[in-house]
This record gives sequence, structure tokens and C-alpha cells, in this order.
Amino acid sequence: MDSINIPELVERLGSDEDAVRKMAVFKLQSNIGDPSFADVFIADGGLTKLRYLTLHATGNTLAYTLTSFSRLLEVDKGWDYVNQQLVERVVELVVTHPLVNILRGAMAILVSIVSHPHNTSSRSPESDSFGFRALRPAISIYPQFLEMLVSRLSSADHALCANALQLINSLMREAITTDSETDWPKFIKKLQDLGVIKAVYTLMQSTALQDLAHPLLEFQALSKALLRKWKEIPVDLGKPDHRRALKALHLASNPPRPADPVENGDDDAKRRHNPEKWRRLGFESETPAWEFEEVGFLGMMDLTDYVKKHEDGFQKLLLEQSTKPTEQRCPIARASLAVTEILYEHFEVDKSDLDDVKSYLALESRSGFEKVFKPLILQWSRLHISGLQVFFRLWTAAGAELEDFVKVVELVRILLEAVVGGATRTKDVNEVEEEIEEYEYQRLRRLQMELLELTYEDTWGHHLRQVRDELSHEALQFVKEQRIRCLLQGAWFPNGLGYKAEGAPVTKQDLKRSVPSSYRFVKLSHNRRYLHYADFDSQGDNEPELEALGEKIDLLMVSSVASNVSSNSDSDSSTSTLKTLPQPSSSTKITIHGYVSSVSSSSETSHRHTRSNSSKSTNAKKEVVLLILYPQSHSLASEWLDGLLMLLNQQPITAETNTLISLVSNYGLKIRLLNVRFGDDSALACEEPEIPSREGLDEDYYYDVFGGT
Repeated sequence: MDSINIPELVERLGSDEDAVRKMAVFKLQSNIGDPSFADVFIADGGLTKLRYLTLHATGNTLAYTLTSFSRLLEVDKGWDYVNQQLVERVVELVVTHPLVNILRGAMAILVSIVSHPHNTSSRSPESDSFGFRALRPAISIYPQFLEMLVSRLSSADHALCANALQLINSLMREAITTDSETDWPKFIKKLQDLGVIKAVYTLMQSTALQDLAHPLLEFQALSKALLRKWKEIPVDLGKPDHRRALKALHLASNPPRPADPVENGDDDAKRRHNPEKWRRLGFESETPAWEFEEVGFLGMMDLTDYVKKHEDGFQKLLLEQSTKPTEQRCPIARASLAVTEILYEHFEVDKSDLDDVKSYLALESRSGFEKVFKPLILQWSRLHISGLQVFFRLWTAAGAELEDFVKVVELVRILLEAVVGGATRTKDVNEVEEEIEEYEYQRLRRLQMELLELTYEDTWGHHLRQVRDELSHEALQFVKEQRIRCLLQGAWFPNGLGYKAEGAPVTKQDLKRSVPSSYRFVKLSHNRRYLHYADFDSQGDNEPELEALGEKIDLLMVSSVASNVSSNSDSDSSTSTLKTLPQPSSSTKITIHGYVSSVSSSSETSHRHTRSNSSKSTNAKKEVVLLILYPQSHSLASEWLDGLLMLLNQQPITAETNTLISLVSNYGLKIRLLNVRFGDDSALACEEPEIPSREGLDEDYYYDVFGGT
């Protein structure tokens, strides 16, 4: 400010030469944003000349002038010079002028004018100089103003696009706040017809989000405000538009024609009311207005929108339902209202994005865009229709009845939360609709069970964790005993496939061998202290007795058990531990290491599980291979590897054993939960359900333990 001579600058603004005026206003635009500079500028009479240039200048001079005037308004100066003539001039520029640098400044001025009542502390009624009212006379002169404004949203210039969206936001906010109950819906409808939703939806999914973040977030917040406002409007049949909407629903349903009145022309017969007029559409009673209490006029809009876009399907569905018993008919109207409520809760419409400080903080980083921006809220109508159609599909597939209505609603809620809530910012609404339509029932059921478990965890988390820990320990002891009993029963192992000694060359003839050269039978002694084994030329029909096994290993000598058995086997595992595969496998190996008396000590480098309670005296002994086993299947390998480890008081490592432990533990938990009576917990403080009678039943029944056929 000190380096600029303000009186001289003001004098140059009134020069007859355009070049002088252009240079003066160019310097002005970079300094006018300083309030102290603006005060001196206005005191020296500069505002009169700036307004004159706004009305009459052209080219770059006009662009610099508009920018200067908009920045002056931003510091809340110069409002005395804003009149209808100025507004008409700026609106004219927006409609007719093609240059981007002029359009930016013009739209910035309009944003300040429309937003002025919301930015000032005094809300005293003034003339029509500010707010949306100030633009209406000019818009009546240039009716294409809104259309041109929406078209600017597709501009490649991000600054112009942001200014256009900011102006649209200001107009919407002003209309919602100050317009009458009948005027603001018309204005919003006009904007929607011009394609503002599609344009903003495209911007939210674009890569230009960084430059448009704040106006886009404001538009999203205004969309929520609109939904809230529509929801808060109660359905009143005294209002003509509400009455027309209900009548349109009735007519679109293709109602059956009443029977011809009797010949005597009884007026009561002519005016006789159909007792199922509204129940037929899925309402609970013949006075449907009260059923919109939870979702207001928003629910009415969603229902009428579905009927309007799918009138043929609506009529066909009603015809199909009319052939079913009353309790099996799908309540279409109630389903529509339920889907509206689901979407309303999912998008947290009652929570304003602009009031959430975290939303603005998230805008500072690009990674926060995915959390803040929800483009799908702009596709409310399409999501509602998809949700309603999936409701019909689930109702039919489940063979539901009226008493199951709440259950089907909950399934739809889970599905929409999964698909819509899991959609990324850039995921197109068409893909979301397809995913909702093709969502598998089995997948939905699994998701429902997972959410139910989380609910139980929230309610009884502490108690369930304590019970799970106890049952996991019991399951571990149970499976340990089962694995050890597999060792007590004994098993046959191929004694190698006749390959050369380790380190010797292997020939093609060796690789072609598929029959083992001999077999080894291994069995744990009854006292569980010794591992007996012996080699045989072939497998006998009967298993050898323990006395026939000439070799044995003292388990006190075993130091570790090493193996190449995967802890997460990718083969088809089974919980049955007695299952074996017919084809032998030479790749799976279990090596038992132990200590023998030796002066020097050494250790082999291998992946092993070292016995934790080995004797200190083994430090003076040499660790060698005591026995090598070649299991013929993954199940056999799991039994023997984990059985040996458990004998050494170590944890099992194979996937099959851990799966078996988990299975036993989960079944134990379910059995424990079956013992919980209805009145044992305050969370279930409601009317106790009626227990079905067993009258007429006998003990002959079949129960599918594993839930499969």
C-alpha cells in the first residue's frame, strides 16, 4: 500500500486512454483485498469510477475490473454501489460473454451478492438488492441464465467451474432459506432438470477434485439439507400437491373398476369406496397419510418416483400379489418407505458435512476425499429404486409373510450398507446397481451372520471372550488327546521310494519308481513313553502287535521334530483325521531329532520345533536324526506331526489341527449359548417368546448337523 499512490491510481481509472485504465485496474485487483487500502480507495472516490468501468469497460480492462469489484465485496465494502443496473450487467456478462477471465469475476460478484444476507450479522429486511431476490429481475430478462450457469460446470477451467458451482450453491441456499414453501421446490426442480445433479456427480468422481473440494462439499451438504427439508414436511392431504401425488399413485396402480350401480341410480352406490383401495398398494390402513410420519414428503417423492419410472412393473407386481393370500402379499408402499429410511440413515443426512470439522481437515489431504465425498447421495432416486427392487426379490425368494417384514428390511439394510457403503468415490452408479441386483443370497446370509456375531460381541463381549478362552483350552486338550490316540493306534509309512543314499546321483529308473521298497509301521506305547517301529517288506492285512516292533525310541531323548509340512495347506483338508489318500507322497517328511551320548556337541540347521523342557545334560550330547517318516497324506502328516509336538508339550502347527480345534471350540460355544435362558440378561428385557408345543410329535426326527444337503 505504501508503494502505491492511491489518489494517482484513482485518477488513472478515469483516464480517456484504455491502456492507462487497464494498467491502473490491473494494479488495483492485487491490492483492493486489503481493508485499509479499500477504505482509502473509497474515500478518494475510486468506487464511483470502478463501478463505471464495470458497466462500460471491455476486454481485459473489464476482467480486471470485475475481479477488483468482487474482492472489494469480499471485504464487505462497496455495497452502496450495488444496484439493479449493476446486477443486470453482470448477469448479461455471464449469459453472453465467452471469455473465461471475465466470467470468473462476474460469477464471483454474483456469489457475493446472493450470499450477502448470510455473511452479515444484521439480518434486517432490506430492499431487493441482495440475495436471490436481487437476481430475479435480471434472470427474467435473461431466462437462459441458469442453463448457462449449469453448463459452466463442464468447463475445463477449474476456477470458472468452482465459481459457477459456488454461485449455484448460493442460489440454492438462498432459495431454501427465504423462499416460500411452494417456490423453492420449483427452483430446485428447474436446476435438476437442467442437469446440475449429473454435472456435479461427474465432478465428484473426476481427478479435478482438489481444486473444487470446498464448493463440492458445500453442494453435498446442501443436498443433505434438501433431503432433511423434504423429510420434515409432513404429508397433508389438505395440500393440493400432496393430494395429487397420492391420487397419481392410485391411478398408476390400474385400480379395478367398480361394479355398475343399480338401475335406480343410487348415489351411495356410485360413491361407494373400495375397502382395499390403499391396502392393495401396501399400506397398513385406508388412511395412508399417517404412514409417512417417519419419512415425510421425502418418502412420498421416492414412492411416486418409482411408480412413475416403473409403472408397468408396478402394475404387474400388484397383479401378482393379488393372487396370493393377504399375509403373503408384499407391502409395496411400506417397503418403499423402509428403503427411504435405510438410505436416510446410511448417508447420515441429519449430520451436516459443513458442521463437521473433520470433513474440512480431510480436505487437506487427497486421501481424505474418499471419506468425505459421497457422490452416490446425488443418485438417491436410483439407489432407492434398486433397494426397493431387491426388497421384492428377497421377499419372493424367502417366501416371506407380513410378519417377516422387519426381517426382510434388515436384510435390505445389510445389503445396501455392504454395496453402497463399500463403493469407492469413483465407482459408477451403474456398477452399484448391478452389484445390488446380482448380490448372492449365500453371501448376504454370511454377512448377516458376521454382523450378528459382532452384535453379540458388543453385548456380551467380555463374557464371550472369557468363555472362548476356556473353550479353546478345552478344545486344545481334546484334540491333543485325539492326535495322541492316532499315534497309539499306529500307522504305516513308506520307507522311502528306493532312492540312493543322500548325496548320491538319482537315475531315471529311480524316478520312475512309484512303489516303496519297504514299509515301516510306527506305534506309540501304551504308557506314551516310547515310539516303537519296525520295517516290513509289505503292508500286512493286520497291523503288527507292539511286541513285533523291534525298534523303539525313548521320547525323553527326543529334542525336536522337524518337517516340511505346510502350516497352511492348500490342499482340500478335512476335519476327519482318519482320512488317507490312496497315492503315496514322497515329498512330505517328518524328521525326529534326538540326543545320543557324545563328547562333542553340534546342532543341525533346519526348521524345527525345539523341545522347551529338554534336559540340561543334553549340552554334552550330540543331536542326530532318530527317525524319518514319510506320511502318505496331509491328514496323516497332520496327525503325526502335531501329535508328536503335543507329546513334547508344544503347540500344533498344521492347518488341519488348528481348524479342528476351532471347530470344537465354536461348537462348544454354541452349546453354551443354547443354555442361556430368555430372562438371564437385561439386554433381552422384552416379552418372552412363546415356546412351541410338542403335542403330536414323537422322537423320530432327522437333524442336519452341518447345515448342508
